Amino acid sequence: MPPDVARFRGRFAPSPSGPLHFGSLVAAVGSYLQAKSHGGEWLLRIEDIDTTRVQSGAADHILRTLEQFGLYWDQSETYQTERLPLYQAVFEQLLKQQKIYGCDCSRARIQSLGGVYDGFCQQRFLGRQLIEKPLAWRLIPGEVEHSFTDLVFGKVEIPPAICQEHYSIKRRDGLFAYQLVVVIDDLQQQIGQVIRGADLLDMTTRQQALCALLGQAAPAYGHLPLAVTAPGQKLSKQNHATDISSQPLSQSLQQALNLLGQQVPGELQGAAVSELLSWALANWQLSKVPKTLEVLI
Repeated sequence: MPPDVARFRGRFAPSPSGPLHFGSLVAAVGSYLQAKSHGGEWLLRIEDIDTTRVQSGAADHILRTLEQFGLYWDQSETYQTERLPLYQAVFEQLLKQQKIYGCDCSRARIQSLGGVYDGFCQQRFLGRQLIEKPLAWRLIPGEVEHSFTDLVFGKVEIPPAICQEHYSIKRRDGLFAYQLVVVIDDLQQQIGQVIRGADLLDMTTRQQALCALLGQAAPAYGHLPLAVTAPGQKLSKQNHATDISSQPLSQSLQQALNLLGQQVPGELQGAAVSELLSWALANWQLSKVPKTLEVLI
């Protein structure tokens, strides 16, 4: 694989908990343009690891919607539920290295701490009781940097409590946690740049540290503004954001480009999706993306 393809290989990783909405379109468009405008590849990963939230038919609907916008991915799409042996192998490796431990703390207890776990179970050796009770498994993260250089925001400071937290990598119900599988997937798929929503900004240094713990270099990270209907109210499937495929495609794509700081010229107002995407590929500049966590729509 040529160096530039590897360096700029990106991905879009939607959760199939509902149809694609405008906020997800922004992330898809931004990651697609950053990869493809630099000659890289753009991969599609369906993040269905949390099977309790998967909606029947949502994954296929997401694929068809991306195709409607001309956002075609390289290689075959992947599904996290088809990669469980890979996650289990890494879990066993971390267990053997004594980097993880069992935890039976309730959600209520953690919420009483302000939502950041305090490492209470590290010395309780609950793994010996594995047969008697289901446990969550937490990672001892080691040294986690308190800042990193983002491709969009520049230097970003992360709250120390988040950096130091012993976070869950396998839930009590036996499902692997997002924080583990996203890192494994990015490393295994040789993702060079992770372009994603700013809601994941604070998770970056812990993910970089996990890459190092697994013996590999982390990708570069860039975060895009979130589309919000009010301060702190991002569009999401949980708050019933509108299915983007039910809206005029050209209008939605133009709105996404404008939100990303790529101002569509007047002569392309109302142009077909294919024309808009062709213009965007030729003119994409990550430096024009607003350095703000949220954009009101």
